[in-house]
Amino acid sequence: MIHVAIRTLEQLQAVDERTLVFSPLGLGGRMTPEDAVDYHQQLIARFRLADDVAESTRNKFGQLGIAYAHGVLCYELFTLVEDAAQLTLEQALRDRFAAQYHGQAIEVRDRRKHEHQIAMTSFNDFFYSFREIRGAEIRLAASREWVTFNGTLAGLLTWARREGLLGGQRNRSLDRVWRDLRNMVAHGAYHLVSPVEAARSLSDLSEVINRLWGHPTPGGRLYPAPLSRSIVAIGWSDSGDKITLGYADDLVEISDEENFTYVLVRAVFCPGGATDPNLLNFDARSATTTFPTQYIWGPGSRDEAVVWLDGHHPQPDECDYLDQVVLVRIHGGQVGLPMYPRIAAGLPPKEHRDSTWYVLRVDRGLDALAHLRAVVGTAAEHAAEGECRACPVETLARGDFTAALKAASNAGADTTPLRVPDVRTPFTRFIPLPAPLQR
Repeated sequence: MIHVAIRTLEQLQAVDERTLVFSPLGLGGRMTPEDAVDYHQQLIARFRLADDVAESTRNKFGQLGIAYAHGVLCYELFTLVEDAAQLTLEQALRDRFAAQYHGQAIEVRDRRKHEHQIAMTSFNDFFYSFREIRGAEIRLAASREWVTFNGTLAGLLTWARREGLLGGQRNRSLDRVWRDLRNMVAHGAYHLVSPVEAARSLSDLSEVINRLWGHPTPGGRLYPAPLSRSIVAIGWSDSGDKITLGYADDLVEISDEENFTYVLVRAVFCPGGATDPNLLNFDARSATTTFPTQYIWGPGSRDEAVVWLDGHHPQPDECDYLDQVVLVRIHGGQVGLPMYPRIAAGLPPKEHRDSTWYVLRVDRGLDALAHLRAVVGTAAEHAAEGECRACPVETLARGDFTAALKAASNAGADTTPLRVPDVRTPFTRFIPLPAPLQR
């Protein structure tokens, strides 16, 4: 027989010993109860919702935060927070759906393609009417296109993506995860999670909710704010066995022991902070870095770079990297490196003749390379059109060069030709290319 133990007030106020092993340094030495209480509250205090998020969603998220803080007294509360977070996501989507159509009549089509209109008063009222008429589709508020809709978490996530409220190709794979987690909470068996999982769920939930209302999260994992790009110098020795990387302004203070060639780029670079892990793979004509990297000047010597910087003073900027549009050339059955549309538009005509071009939406440029290699290799699980369920890539179009540029422009990309020199670091040779496309 299972029963709830009767405890005194003093026992209920005592810290659960299991929480004391979780610290800012990870699992390890036991914290004091006072430090544990402070640490876990400081942790979740970072997860904040924007002021314009629906009040009901804000209140529910606040409840989760209070319950998490009390997890130091009762370890099982972390599991309850983890489970409730999955249900709160669905509530947030319902609240955002209601806000999107506030004061409007939602156009609905039933299974026989008959059209109806349902006034938006609340999501529950809408869903009841939608179910009564056996609704199957709704018209999007932004694009005015019809989209399949069933009112469940899966349908709401699809709706939010089609409306542009959620994005990111890598985030797309999480839609199935959230659906499965929600179903596990509703129908699953007993389980126990740690404060780590509960805190991560609250962090992710806060990012998704804020993004639904149009707010990115600085330093976020799923929906980050734009990243700062600095002016960076990349240099390599004549032999190619030495390479250097640093802020361009520091060039004036260094002296090379041997001849180095430099290029100047605008890139995500902050030692000790956000830094592009693939920056040494820079290729002026290809999207080979993790985050968008922009060619500025070069190649040339250190002295030439210093003179150019003194005369031009390029400035830092910011960049988004979710849902980038890239073009990839396939020629003779071989897949080229992904390019940004402006770079592709600036290529000499001989470099895009007699080829098939793909237009893809990705979060990382090299995701496009991996996807198309799988497609060319006839991997059945990879879709040659639309959203690929096997990898974080969406194929927008394919065809000749002119059609590809038009499709990229229709997808919102800048296709103004930009001509850059054919220059790259020696490290790009470690990106394996089929022989016909080796440079």
